[in-house]
Amino acid sequence: MAEKVVIDALQRTLTDLIDLSLQAKQYHWNIQGARFRALHLALDEVVSVTRTDLDEVAERIATIGGFPDGRAVTVAKESGLDDAGTGPFNVDDVYTVMAEKLYGASRRIQNDLSKVDEADPLSGDLLIGVARNLELQGWFMKASAVEN
Repeated sequence: MAEKVVIDALQRTLTDLIDLSLQAKQYHWNIQGARFRALHLALDEVVSVTRTDLDEVAERIATIGGFPDGRAVTVAKESGLDDAGTGPFNVDDVYTVMAEKLYGASRRIQNDLSKVDEADPLSGDLLIGVARNLELQGWFMKASAVEN
């Protein structure tokens, strides 16, 4: 079995990715405003990217001898993200909020990288890719946000 530090970091990432995909859908279904369609499609892209990455992270946990935990109770208890709420949501607000959530999840991964990479470079490499994907999606959201 891999070192606990690696499995713990992968599990934290899995939890955040599951929550990001769920929150992106919550916003997707409940946004209102002038740029609805563009954000609606952008949120689907976030869901697609995070679901692909969360599957890879979960499979990595299993591959190295851990047991990925994607249960709703685990996500609700351990996610590093603030709750999305119920809506309705303003399009302009969601661009900003999602950018912050995506960047935040990327930063949490980056905080674990040196320990993970030292213990298991393959898991470190996976987390680098996930962090990069989150940062890219965050940039897309930030670049689309309306400056107030």
